[in-house]
Amino acid sequence: MQTEIIISGFGGQGALFAGQLLAYAAMDEGRHVTWIPSYGPEMRGGTAHCTVIISDDEIGSPLVRHPQAVIAMNMPSLDKYEPLVAPGGVLVVNASLTTHSPARRDIRVIEIPANTLAEALGSARLANLVLTGALLAATRVLPLAAIERALEAHLPERHRGLLEANIQALRQGAALVEAQPELA
Repeated sequence: MQTEIIISGFGGQGALFAGQLLAYAAMDEGRHVTWIPSYGPEMRGGTAHCTVIISDDEIGSPLVRHPQAVIAMNMPSLDKYEPLVAPGGVLVVNASLTTHSPARRDIRVIEIPANTLAEALGSARLANLVLTGALLAATRVLPLAAIERALEAHLPERHRGLLEANIQALRQGAALVEAQPELA
């Protein structure tokens, strides 16, 4: 099985970190993986997205035209990637930073007030992990425990103080989806 994921937001929102975390977790689980980051020239505040492919077999190409899953962390990301999600795919939206809901009915849409939830956990910077937890609960591409292990193994030393908060954010995003059977 191969799952293609795009995570997109403003620079500084942690889109690239969330993708990198998925890639580390997949590698640690013995899966094949690609992670391709991309950011605009502005860096913080500009656009940032990454493509992650997780597969049981070798990956033929790292290019993704119609991902099975997208995390849209802001309005520009929702506008850009909603049309590209493969029919039957999953679109996880940060409802805290979007002004309208997705219009497509041939995909599963999960709207999470990620910034609001992250702030309740202590920092808006945790929104990326809230959304990642929701994605994992909806797609089952990797077990939550694999991401938690990857956080412990790969979180940079300068962010070690946020380890438990990151795990809580991840679990909260997953719990929101699991509590709503129509989303999982």
